[in-house]
Amino acid sequence: MVGNDRREHSRTAMSAKVKVVHQRLGEFVFSTRDISDGGVFIVPGEQPFEPSIGDLVTVQVQGLPVPAPILHMVVVRRTVDGFGLQFSGSDE
Repeated sequence: MVGNDRREHSRTAMSAKVKVVHQRLGEFVFSTRDISDGGVFIVPGEQPFEPSIGDLVTVQVQGLPVPAPILHMVVVRRTVDGFGLQFSGSDE
């Protein structure tokens, strides 16, 4: 860890379409900005997505030749341009 960066995992820039399902807010398709071993950052753009920190969501990569696994994630961070989601570990 360097300076103020408290991240445990290195991030890799990655743009992909993901389906995000929130129990209360519904189903959305967003772009990702980056991914790491710990989670993913999503960019909702102009879509009205306002989860609370700690909310649970499911995430599934879209556009693959076969259906991707559905992953359980937790909203852990909010910035002006998106949300950080952390893998919850309940997919095992």
